Amino acid sequence: MSRPSRTRMKRALVLILVAWQLSLTVLLTAAGAGDRLIGALAGMLWGLDLLWIGGCGLLSLYGRERVRSIFRRTGPLPGLKFTLLATGLALLEEVVTIAMTNCAPLFGCRVGEVYITASANYLDVVALHSVVVFIPQFAAWAWLLSRHAFRPFEVFLLFGLTGFLNEAMFSGPNPASLAQWILVYGLMVYLPAYAFPDLPGRRPVRWWMFPIAVVLPILAAIPLVFLLTAVIAPGHPQIHFPPIGER
Repeated sequence: MSRPSRTRMKRALVLILVAWQLSLTVLLTAAGAGDRLIGALAGMLWGLDLLWIGGCGLLSLYGRERVRSIFRRTGPLPGLKFTLLATGLALLEEVVTIAMTNCAPLFGCRVGEVYITASANYLDVVALHSVVVFIPQFAAWAWLLSRHAFRPFEVFLLFGLTGFLNEAMFSGPNPASLAQWILVYGLMVYLPAYAFPDLPGRRPVRWWMFPIAVVLPILAAIPLVFLLTAVIAPGHPQIHFPPIGER
């Protein structure tokens, strides 16, 4: 496939994902006209759409060359830099989502009555729920990129699918949210993947490596998940709030 064709295909896929996510948010907004809980959830999703998907998406598009230049001027250890940059972006994404959970009163609800994170406490979420588990997943991708020439957009899509599986294992599968999780998780790794240097000796990517690249990060996180749930924070609740609508 020629480069212009790949570019058109990538743009079309991104537009489909964005349209899917915006359509879901608009439908929730319409349903929220008669239900304050759904309306509050829609408000939080608008915040996620605009601040993270829109904001980080524009940063990724217009700032990627500068990020790549800085990344490649700061010495060796590209795998470590990939992991650190992806972790920083994940921490930033959680700033947005936890802010939305804490903004429940602005949407007419109490904090914890409607939410999009497991807790309203930032440190609790990133240290015991989300980002701490993402770090070995980012490290797995750093390892993959050091050996195989995945394109940045491929990393975006594949880690987005990993994120969808992460969320499905945590709260149950919801196919309607597929676009949301691809966009949310994919933007954590697109910039680091774009900045990753073309190391000598990297091998071409074969088709059978794509499903492996989706599952490998999940497998890489299993030891840490076990350590968290069995040693560091045994009995720690998965979600600190009651189910939405039951409070």
